[in-house]
This record gives sequence, structure tokens and C-alpha cells, in this order.
Amino acid sequence: MPREPEPSLNERSFILQALRENIRIDGRSFDSFRNLDLSFGDEVIARVSAEVTKPFPDRLFDGIFTITTELSPIASPAFEVGRQTDQEVILSRILEKAIRRSSALDTESLCIIAGQKCWNIRADVHLLDYDGGLVDASCIAVIAALQHFRRPDVSIEGESVTIYTMEERVPVPLSLLHHPVCVTFSFFLGGEIVLIDATLQEEMLRDGELTIALNRQGEICQIAKLGGVAMEALALLNCANVALVKAQEITRFISKTLEEDQKPQNPGSLLAELRAENER
Repeated sequence: MPREPEPSLNERSFILQALRENIRIDGRSFDSFRNLDLSFGDEVIARVSAEVTKPFPDRLFDGIFTITTELSPIASPAFEVGRQTDQEVILSRILEKAIRRSSALDTESLCIIAGQKCWNIRADVHLLDYDGGLVDASCIAVIAALQHFRRPDVSIEGESVTIYTMEERVPVPLSLLHHPVCVTFSFFLGGEIVLIDATLQEEMLRDGELTIALNRQGEICQIAKLGGVAMEALALLNCANVALVKAQEITRFISKTLEEDQKPQNPGSLLAELRAENER
């Protein structure tokens, strides 16, 4: 199976020595994320879609919500088409627990006719470029995509369901109960040094990792510690406090980006169109 090239002995020595001197090779502080960039359009990392389907027999009053992931060679030669890696399995499980099982999306609001018709909301995660921070970036992308998505409006008369196009009725936003965010900590030199948002090279050299999923209210949805160096309860508490600050920062960033996206793209062209309509 293809894999990412291991850091050379010189690279390993250089990175670890820099960490001992409180320096990261990209110039960031230990508790800093890389600059976030959200855009909404044809090229997306997380794509949300909706279709009408039949609910599960044991969840007659709920809609369906699923998250799928795809790591392809376009992101890294370490990934193969049609062959799941351990990273993809771990990513799917963490996103599943952090977002779906924490009831971030209100599935009852997806019910159209109980036991007969409901909305099936699907979030597809596609990785375009891999340089570490896979879980955190994927979680941010899914949460932002869910907030940005609008499903078609519907009306019900008896057992007849009418689905309206965007031209007929304004699409409806999804009902999100909270907005969980994943923050991953990487441990180096036996746990003496802790980094946030490690790069790919840093991930290859770390002694352990910890992922905390929580929302801006401080409600922890998941803690994932997949082996590695042991940590004390106080260290875990400190990580949770830092994760809360980062989750609040990221949530504010997503909200601000969504607000900017909702503004008219070109007010001048809209006025010109209205003026031309009046002239006719």
C-alpha cells in the first residue's frame, strides 16, 4: 500500500530540536490553527445533498442523516481509490460521533409524513489536499456546509406531498441544535510539548494525539485518544479548556463567513436589472 514518505533523519532532528526551543517550522505558536478559508461554490470539500425517501422502520418520526468520506489520490499518493485506509475509518467514526450521534442536526425536523416520507440529508467529505489536520478540517467543513445548505420547501395535503423549486418558494435551512467542532492535540517528547493543528510532518513525529469535539457552549460531544503517550487528568482538563476557546473562535469565523456569503454578490447589477425592468 502506498504511504507518505517518512521524514529523513535530518528533518526529524531539526523539527524536534525546534520544538524543544519553542519553535514550529511554519512560525505558528503551539496553540495556533492554520488560517481558515471557507468558500461556497462548485469546488467544495464538504457537499450536502437532500432527497425524499422512506424513514427507517424503527425511526418513523425522524429523517435520515449520513456522513460519508472519500480520501483519493488527488489529495495524497498514500490514498487509493476504492480502498479504505485506517485514517479514513478513524475519520468516519470521529465525524459520526461528533456530529451525527451528538444530534447536531435535528432529524425530527426532516420528517414529512410520519412512517412514509422524510428527508435524507447526506454530507460527502472529499479531501483535496492533505497536509495534516484531517479530522479538524473535515469537521469544520461539514458543520459549515450544513449551515449553508438549504433544502426545498414542501407542502402537504392529506398524503400528497408537493416539493417546490427554488423559483417557486424560498429554500429552507436545516435545523441545527448545536455546532460541534473538533480540536486535535499532538504530543511530542513524551508529552512535554503539545501542539494544535499539526502539519503532516509533525504528525509523523508525534508520540500521541487527542481529539476533543465540543460546541461553543462547552458541551463535550466526544474525546478520542487513540493510543500513544499516556496523559494525566489535569493535562486533559487543560486541553479541554483550550479546545473550548478554539471552538468558540472557529464558530464565530464560520458565522461571519456565512453572513458575508448571504449578502448580494453584486448589488449594482441587481439595481441595473430592476431599472431595466422598469424601463420596459
